[in-house]
Amino acid sequence: MAHEGILHKKFNIALPGWSVIGPFLGGILYFLSTDKPGPLLLVLMAVFLIATVLSAVHHAEVVAYKVGEPFGTLILALAVTIIEVSLIISLMLSEGAEATELARDTVFAAIMLILTGIIGICLLVGSYHHREQLYIKQGVSTSLVTLTAIAVLTMVLPNYLVTQPGPSFSSKQLIFVSITTLILYGGFISVQTVRHRNYFLADDTVADDHHDDHHTPNSATTIASLVLLLVALTFVVLLSKKLSPTIEELVLNWGAPQSIVGIIIAAIILLPEGLAALKAARKNRLQTSLNLALGSALASIGLTIPAVSIISLVFDFPITLGIDAKSTLLLILSLFTIGLSFSAGKTNILQGIVLLVILATYLFTTLVP
Repeated sequence: MAHEGILHKKFNIALPGWSVIGPFLGGILYFLSTDKPGPLLLVLMAVFLIATVLSAVHHAEVVAYKVGEPFGTLILALAVTIIEVSLIISLMLSEGAEATELARDTVFAAIMLILTGIIGICLLVGSYHHREQLYIKQGVSTSLVTLTAIAVLTMVLPNYLVTQPGPSFSSKQLIFVSITTLILYGGFISVQTVRHRNYFLADDTVADDHHDDHHTPNSATTIASLVLLLVALTFVVLLSKKLSPTIEELVLNWGAPQSIVGIIIAAIILLPEGLAALKAARKNRLQTSLNLALGSALASIGLTIPAVSIISLVFDFPITLGIDAKSTLLLILSLFTIGLSFSAGKTNILQGIVLLVILATYLFTTLVP
């Protein structure tokens, strides 16, 4: 592309033009829009929101190639979580008491979409192309143990406590659970990046890294991608916030449950992660795919819950974290199925089909409770 050639010749930056221009065009649309943008502007904002998300995943992948695994997947997971946390907090601050369940709905939707949707599609597509795929059981087990503990402590436990009425934590309980969540997530990061890094590095990843040595970006490209990643993430949050009232209005007009808003927000946020994980699965790099998916789920719940808890305590906003009985059943079923699927060291196409059926059940029972 012409823009890529100019950047490469003048600044030694090898980036496609669309990944540079996309976020800034989205930002221009945001600043040109009014409080109630018209239908055409809304459509354009939605299109450039997707373009900005794709740009963000591209720049995160460039940085990831430079730093190597498992730091690359960790960077992308953290980038996606920053989008999620920023959007949830901005909506909480703007909507106040009306957003008491937004954090819970979005985090729960993110976990279900990752466990049954992203992983399900990756197993289906990967097994279709490669029949059986290998992964490291210790790495997947470490991720699932941590995810199960955090999910139950934050979203199931509130339903069985009596200090606070309803499925909510008291202030002291919220502080305690936030600290334990950060300890669990911090412990996982330590294991993933330092103590047992080999659990998350499959042979295919190492081979692929050697094969792609000539594609490793230079320092100028990496720095440019890091800056553009931050720009893209900022405009994703701003555009999503601008579009959220329209999404909520559409959900209300359709007569759908309010929790659908959380699913839509989570789906938009997880688009970069899902595309990157699917790309890895198609290349027969299932371990990288699982690192992306499970790492994103852990970052989503492990960082979002403490962040919204701080906002709740500082601004005295009530938040509801406990999920209902149906959601608890689906969460346990998803975690149990994932645990069984990754107990043998190999995957097959049926495991992907089962997970996608659970996803369909989750979406259907949300629409038709």
